[in-house]
Amino acid sequence: MSNIFKPETSTPQSLIKNPLYSFWKFSRPHTIIGTSLSVWGLYIIAVAVGNTNPTLLPVLGAWIACLSGNIYIVGLNQLEDVEIDRINKPHLPIAAGEFSHKTGQIIVGITGILALVLAWLLGPFLLGMVGLSLAIGTAYSLPPIRLKRFPFWAAMCIFGVRGTIVNLGLFLHFSWVLKINQSIPPVVWALTLFILVFTFAIAIFKDIPDMEGDRQYNITTFTITLGQKAVFNLALWVLTACYLGMILAGLFPIDGVNQLFLISTHVGLLALMWWRSRSVDLQDKSSIANCYQFIWKLFYLEYLIFPAACVLR
Repeated sequence: MSNIFKPETSTPQSLIKNPLYSFWKFSRPHTIIGTSLSVWGLYIIAVAVGNTNPTLLPVLGAWIACLSGNIYIVGLNQLEDVEIDRINKPHLPIAAGEFSHKTGQIIVGITGILALVLAWLLGPFLLGMVGLSLAIGTAYSLPPIRLKRFPFWAAMCIFGVRGTIVNLGLFLHFSWVLKINQSIPPVVWALTLFILVFTFAIAIFKDIPDMEGDRQYNITTFTITLGQKAVFNLALWVLTACYLGMILAGLFPIDGVNQLFLISTHVGLLALMWWRSRSVDLQDKSSIANCYQFIWKLFYLEYLIFPAACVLR
């Protein structure tokens, strides 16, 4: 998996003209993996909490709907940011000329419609989650609203969707499908709060390597306002607060969770994060980008740790 996250500037020429590989880049792989893990992780938690037998069809449908919505959101952002991406992310398909603007529009249109139709067919909670996510994603990128121009609202969009809407919406959907008929359990609230704060760190960190293009096109970010070093340190301390909070929470009873597993894994990841942060060179864009992808990997692990903690209870 590590090869996926290497900077795409080093991609062999033989892959650059491959339309499937271009589509893979267009879908922003790190977000696709995050979305996939959140769907399957919440499904495993719902099955474990409800003590019920898993069925494959409902989770596959929700997975495809969420992946389609993901591609719509990141694709729309690329359609609106072509000039900025030519400076900040020249490897992306539209900025690199691998996809035409029209091709991007077709992909975004198809995936947006597919996400809504599937969600509508599969249940009210999934429709609400997907519809709200797409609406916020549209407001984030599309003029005249274009919330990404404002650092506070840009961060709110990202951690509001990833942190709250996705986690609570998916659990409610799977509870409805599995006929669990119970309120949201403490473990899901703990995961939601953790991811909510964690994605704030992702939201502010993602702009550190993009300062040049954002400044040129008047996109105000925390990095431009506060500086790279300040935002880097802020992101690290926000992540530290996440891990310490989860370690402390693990000291108190959480129904349906293996507390020792939850505490030990977060202690280990906290130590790993600080060890990894020591090697980051803020003057090297590639070093910052690699650290950003490392933070996404830490994000992915939460959707393995929490379901495992429920299964091992």
